Amino acid sequence: MDNQVKDQKKAYISALIAVFFWATVASVFKISLQTLSVAQLVFYAVLTSVVALFIIVWVKKLFKDVIIHFRRNFKMILLLGILNPFLEYIILFKAYDLLPVQEAQTINFTWALMLTYLSIPLLGHKPKITDLIAGFVCYFGVLIIATKGAPFSLEFSNTYGIVLALLTTIIWSLYWIYNTKIKVNPVVGLFSNFLIALPLVFIYYIYVDDFSIPSFEGIAGAIYIGLFEMSITFMFWLNAMKLTESTSKIANLIFIAPFLSLVFIYFFVGEKILMATIFGLILIVFGLLIQQSSNIKKRIRK
Repeated sequence: MDNQVKDQKKAYISALIAVFFWATVASVFKISLQTLSVAQLVFYAVLTSVVALFIIVWVKKLFKDVIIHFRRNFKMILLLGILNPFLEYIILFKAYDLLPVQEAQTINFTWALMLTYLSIPLLGHKPKITDLIAGFVCYFGVLIIATKGAPFSLEFSNTYGIVLALLTTIIWSLYWIYNTKIKVNPVVGLFSNFLIALPLVFIYYIYVDDFSIPSFEGIAGAIYIGLFEMSITFMFWLNAMKLTESTSKIANLIFIAPFLSLVFIYFFVGEKILMATIFGLILIVFGLLIQQSSNIKKRIRK
C-alpha cells in the first residue's frame, strides 16, 4: 500500500514537471521567433531533440530496437515523421508568428477534441452526443478568442493564422491516430520519427532561408524548445503514466497547462491577457471535460 502511495506521489511530480514545461513553451515560441525565422527555429529545435533522444536511446540501450523498428515500419516512420515534427512544427510556429501567443496556444489546445472526431472515420469509433455538445462548446470558445470577445462579428485578428492553428490540431491528431497502428517503445518511436524528419527539416530550411548561425538568444530558445517541448518533457509524462495508479489522475492535470501558460505569456512576452481569452479557454476546457465525461464514468466504475 505504501509503495502505491509513493509511486502515485512520484507520478504527480513527474506529471506536474511535464505540465510546467509545456506551459512555458508557448512564450518561448514567440520570444524565439523575434530573432529566428520559422525554418530556423524548426531546424535547430528538431536537431536538439534528435540529440537529446539519441542520448536517451543510448543510455537505455535501445539502438537494436530502433534498427528493428526501421526495418519493420519504415513507411509508417516516414509518414509519422512528416506529420510530426516536420509539418506540425512548421505550421505551428507560423501560426505563433502571425497570432498573439494567447490565441495560438489556446486554439491549439483543442487538438484533443479533433482527435476524437478523426477517430470516428479513421478508427471506427462511434460518435456520441457528448462529442457533438463538446464540439459546439469548444469551438464557440475558439470563436470568442479569435474575435476578441465578439463572436457574432466574425471579424478575426488574423484569419490565416487561425486557420494554421486549427490545422495543427488536425495534423497532431492524425499523428497520434497513425501511432496506434504500430506497437513500439514510445522512446524508440519518437526518436525514429524525429531522426527521419531531420533531413526533411534541413532541406526545408535551406530552401526557404539562407543558412546562417543564429544569435545566442535564438539558439537558446530553439534548444529549450527541442528539450522541453519535443523530447525530455515527453519522458517525464511517460514516467508519470507508468507510475500512476490511474491514468485519469494524471491525464486531467494537462488542463492546468493553458492557464499557467497565460501567466508566463503575461510576464515574459508582455501580452495583455484579454478576458475573451480567459472566457474562451474556460469554455474549451469545459467542452473537453464534457467530451471525456463518459470515459471518466467508466474509470470510476472500475
